[in-house]
Amino acid sequence: QVQLVESGGGLVQPGGSLRLSCAASGRLFSIYVMGWYRQAPGKQRELVAVITNTGSTNYGDSVKGRFTISRDNAKNMVYLQMNILKPEDTAVYSCNARRNGVGIVYWGQGTQVPVSS
Repeated sequence: QVQLVESGGGLVQPGGSLRLSCAASGRLFSIYVMGWYRQAPGKQRELVAVITNTGSTNYGDSVKGRFTISRDNAKNMVYLQMNILKPEDTAVYSCNARRNGVGIVYWGQGTQVPVSS
């Protein structure tokens, strides 16, 4: 299987920045798409950003222009740079990975990002 471990979460003030990291390990064959999702209190989980093994990206509408996803394939790492953070960005952020062709998705345990003054 695949193990995903997030790090970098923590309290940040509105307007501030934070970078999240996701380390992937295990059986990584056919893991072509990885991403970040978030779930705010009382709300459904939503897409933040996804990235393919070739570097193509897609972002949720609420974070476009503020967040940037990147990956280092050699290190099996995925990153999320979050800028100009807003209180509505407060959520548990989770890393995920999809194994191409078999419909299997893996999830990390999540890291909390409270945005508050």
